[in-house]
Amino acid sequence: MKTIAVALTGASGMPYGLRLIESLIRAGCRVQLVYTQAAQIVAKQEMDLALAGTRETAELLSARFGAAEGQLLVYGREEWFAPIASGTNPPDAMVICPCTMGTLASVAAGLSSNLIERAADVCLKEGRKLVIVPREAPFSTLHLENMLRLSRMGVVILPPSPGFYHHPQTVQDLVDFVVARVMDQIGVEHGLMKRWGDT
Repeated sequence: MKTIAVALTGASGMPYGLRLIESLIRAGCRVQLVYTQAAQIVAKQEMDLALAGTRETAELLSARFGAAEGQLLVYGREEWFAPIASGTNPPDAMVICPCTMGTLASVAAGLSSNLIERAADVCLKEGRKLVIVPREAPFSTLHLENMLRLSRMGVVILPPSPGFYHHPQTVQDLVDFVVARVMDQIGVEHGLMKRWGDT
C-alpha cells in the first residue's frame, strides 16, 4: 500500500485537493493529511466543508470517501511527531494541492517552520516525489523564480490547467483532468478520465 502525504493550503482550488484525497483512498493508498488554518476557511467557502480538529476531520473524510480504518490519518501543522516529519518514515510521495505562493516560497527556501514545509523538505532530502499544484494567476517573477528553483530540485510543478480535448461536460470533469495528472505523477492507477488516443 502506497503512503501519500497530502497538504491543503489556503489557495483557491479546494475541489482539487479533496478529489485527490478521495481518488487516493479509492485506489487503496494510505493518505497522511495536513492542512493550514487558511485551508479550513477556503474549504468552508468553496465546498461548505468544515475541517475542524484532526480527529473530527479524519472521521468526516473517512466516512465521506469510504476509507478503511487507519487509511486516512490527519495531522496538525505543529504535530512534529507525525511520521512525515522524519526521514526515517517518509511517505512514498507528497502533494501540496492547492498550494499558496507563500507555502511554495517557504518550501523553496527550506524553512521547515511547520509540518507541511518539513514534510516537503523530508521528501526532497529522501529523494521522494514532491508535486506542487500552485493556484495563482498571474504568476509574478518571484513566483516563477521560486518554481524554477524547486523544479531544479526535482519538484513537479503542476498548475491546475485542465485541457478540453476530452470534451468536459461538468466542472467535475475539469477537476478530474487535473487530479488525473497528479495521480499519474505519483504513480497511482486511476480511471478518472480516458487517456489521449484511447477510444
